[in-house]
Amino acid sequence: MTDSTESRWSPHRLWRENRGLFLFFFLMLVFRSAWADWVTVPTGSMNPTIIEGDRLLVDKHVFGVRLPWTLVRLTDGRDPQRGEIVVFDSPVDGVSLVKRCVGLPGDIVEMDEHGLRINGEYADYAWGNQELASTLLAGARMREPAVLTESGVLPGHSVLRLRDSASRDYFGPVRVPEDMYFMLGDNRDNSHDSRYIGFVPRRNIVGLTSRVAISFNPENYYLPRRDRWAKALD
Repeated sequence: MTDSTESRWSPHRLWRENRGLFLFFFLMLVFRSAWADWVTVPTGSMNPTIIEGDRLLVDKHVFGVRLPWTLVRLTDGRDPQRGEIVVFDSPVDGVSLVKRCVGLPGDIVEMDEHGLRINGEYADYAWGNQELASTLLAGARMREPAVLTESGVLPGHSVLRLRDSASRDYFGPVRVPEDMYFMLGDNRDNSHDSRYIGFVPRRNIVGLTSRVAISFNPENYYLPRRDRWAKALD
């Protein structure tokens, strides 16, 4: 009886009978590591463009196919462009972050009372779609958020200002070093971005995201937000 049980659960037999399943899961992990994946957004640093509970599709091969589970690139891919939303590993602690790329290598970036300035040119600001504020979680709504449209030096997109926050806009000017990038969150008063973690090396940039895959509301028992499924990001 004992010999029969051990034989039934031996590693060799387990592999022989399930190797197709094991191979499938291995290839799926390789695909997610090197080609495409999704990420869950747990914070409001990209409000109002991305909100907590969104699951984003991430194109990992656009910036170069990487050796799975490493930062080693097998192909060059293209470089990130100003205004794109990218996923990268923080140069401080390796945590995966989602931010907007605003500064390319060689750019001079600064922020003052007039807003974002790149290479001597200020961004244009106008009142945005205030209805976006109603999609935020209760904690953010209580802080009287204002939605602005930022354009000119970047493709037009929404940014958030929290009226009860001390300004954190003042920064620089700094020149982005070679092979580095400057990242900002769209929630300018509540984002742990390049103002705090510094420049992001090219090799740390994992992929590009431009669409929400699915979204679940953490304030409503994680029920689906069907109006955000497959939503394109500005």
